[in-house]
Amino acid sequence: MDLCKLTNRQSSIKLAGMTPVDPVLFAKALADETRQEIMKRLCCCWLNVNDLVEQMEGRVNQPTVSHHLKKLEEAGLVEVRQEGRYRFYTLNQERLTVCCGALVTTFAPEFQATMTPIALMDDAAAAAPETKKPGF
Repeated sequence: MDLCKLTNRQSSIKLAGMTPVDPVLFAKALADETRQEIMKRLCCCWLNVNDLVEQMEGRVNQPTVSHHLKKLEEAGLVEVRQEGRYRFYTLNQERLTVCCGALVTTFAPEFQATMTPIALMDDAAAAAPETKKPGF
């Protein structure tokens, strides 16, 4: 079963169990350096806009951070949780991973065949006996 499929008519990537992603929208979301920094800060934690502004040490103001979060949300790259009047954001790592894989599948199928999935590499490393290096 194909996890992702590019359709010419809709020009979107269909992800199993997820809403379709426009590859151009996804690429634009990743293309901005400020959004990349926001994504790094949202990896593995929940932050609100004010937290992000504080962590970015005043280089980016609150309206700009809000604008970038909206773009990331439209691309499905962040998850949002409402708590009272605050919205908290975290990086949607699953969607990011699947979308990157879909782009490779669609635009670099020959390269994809040479790639070893990270999970398989991790499993192989865990199963391999530990070897000692000479002199250590």
